[in-house]
Amino acid sequence: MTQGISKDKDRKIGYVVGGSLRSGLQIRLEVQPQEIQEGGFVVVETETEQNSWHFYGLITDLQLGSTDPRFADEQTEARFPSGLASLLQGQTLFTNLEVLPALMLERGPNAEFQGKPNPIYQEAYTRWRAALDEAGEEPRPMPVKTVPVHHASVRLAQAGDVAEIFGKPEQPGNFVVGYTREQDHPVCIDLDKFVQRSSGIFGATGTGKSFLTRIILSGLIQYNKSSVLVFDMHNEYGFDDTSSDTGGRVIGLRTKFPARVRVVGLGRGASIRGKAPDFNLELAEKDIQPADIDMLTRELNLKETTPTTLDALVMSFGRENWFHEFKQMKIGSVIENEEGKKVPAPDSVAYWANQAGVHPAAAEGLRSKLNRVFNLPYIQENPAADSLAEIIKALEAGQHVVLSFGEHETDLDYLLVTNLLSRRIRAEWEKRTNHYRSHGSQEPRPLVIVVEEAHKLLNREMASQTTFSTIARELRKYYVTLLIIDQRPSQIYDEVMSQLGTRVSGWLGDDADIHAVLSGLAGRDALRGMLAHLQPKEEVLLLGWGVPMPIPVRSRRYDDRFWEELLGRSAKRRTDQILGELGFD
Repeated sequence: MTQGISKDKDRKIGYVVGGSLRSGLQIRLEVQPQEIQEGGFVVVETETEQNSWHFYGLITDLQLGSTDPRFADEQTEARFPSGLASLLQGQTLFTNLEVLPALMLERGPNAEFQGKPNPIYQEAYTRWRAALDEAGEEPRPMPVKTVPVHHASVRLAQAGDVAEIFGKPEQPGNFVVGYTREQDHPVCIDLDKFVQRSSGIFGATGTGKSFLTRIILSGLIQYNKSSVLVFDMHNEYGFDDTSSDTGGRVIGLRTKFPARVRVVGLGRGASIRGKAPDFNLELAEKDIQPADIDMLTRELNLKETTPTTLDALVMSFGRENWFHEFKQMKIGSVIENEEGKKVPAPDSVAYWANQAGVHPAAAEGLRSKLNRVFNLPYIQENPAADSLAEIIKALEAGQHVVLSFGEHETDLDYLLVTNLLSRRIRAEWEKRTNHYRSHGSQEPRPLVIVVEEAHKLLNREMASQTTFSTIARELRKYYVTLLIIDQRPSQIYDEVMSQLGTRVSGWLGDDADIHAVLSGLAGRDALRGMLAHLQPKEEVLLLGWGVPMPIPVRSRRYDDRFWEELLGRSAKRRTDQILGELGFD
């Protein structure tokens, strides 16, 4: 007869009855199934006379079973007295758990067996323990390579187990991203590992991706071992915002980290949420390169002749002047020659095309389509300051930059500015890294580039043309990684998705998106249902290289309590406290 889970934290909930590495373990449940949930974190304790191991895994399914199908079909409570019916059901009906084993941890030779001293192996345990102490290390969890024995005891993971796998919250670099759903134990991510490879935050629209991103960015800024550059397409992260769901105030990163975070507005005189940014970004015409135009092929509907025309412009005017010179050319400008015939004027596109050996119609078509770029107000011939260099300088100095696009929220603005700035950053960090490795100078500061609406930059058609694809594939060795945020991961290029280390995913309703998030991970078939069954808000699945094993968690809330825990002081002090500190009673 099943029982509820008692107050004993190490209460056994079941025992192993079968399974395999590929299909998972079968656990016979000894408590009420309503006490257990899919995604529960469990520990399987294997104890033999020789040694002991702990296996850590996730509950992926609950299955009702019976010793004979007739006992499940017949309602015995209607035929027998309640006591007898309950006893009969306890003997014939059962629930099995399906557990996906992820990690195993050696506990050493068994100094005790079945609660009694084990003299044969006590000396072996002493030697094993002494060797670890001499090496100054503890046993580490490793990927599961075997299975526990039959009838091994199974229990829900406790705080110590969670800390054993995901780290202790008080350790430097460990950042609490959420809590286990059943018992509310804190689950950490290692921020040092998090920034070593590109990562992603995914979830359907309305699942709280922006709040989760703010939480993780706050952790990175507070830890202060890497710089962060946020491409803030919708002006959400810098200054305070208003929640679209509750209408309440949402604290901006600049508000809590005024000395560390700089907000940059796109274009002269830009205003973000009614506030002036720290400085404005204007692009110089000489900064625009042919590669930046190639990347706009789909947005501007450019033809296959575009690269040829751009190469000819560079050959004619140089890499720094081609954009300005092409902008000055006119379409259809003609003059009369000595014979009275109308011919292209010297300031016309056609005149240059004839001189450069380019088809005039192709050149005029490109010039016409580039009007959208030529007319962008934040591209100037001679900007007042080199704000691109100022952004890079701030990042190198350990500050964090939020680039808010303000009123320039079109895909054209986003594609052009993010790619151009990332290209400059890539070149600078490669230069600094090579100098560091050659001359032993100061090690470059790690940089995380945060990209919203990532599918616009990293889809299958665009990925090969953008700098972001190169960063995701190669630049972690140059201390630059991406944090991509998207609601449609299935539209991101497979090669980019495969390079993501840590993946944090909220609820996804589309099968293709679920498949994309789980691609390349062991046990993905078992995790599909877990991801699909998340609550629409405040539940996420942690996956990938940055966490030791997959686990669903209840994510932290982005509120005053979060800031109090992060900053170590109250995020909102009462007026009388402030007056008291000033000496007023």
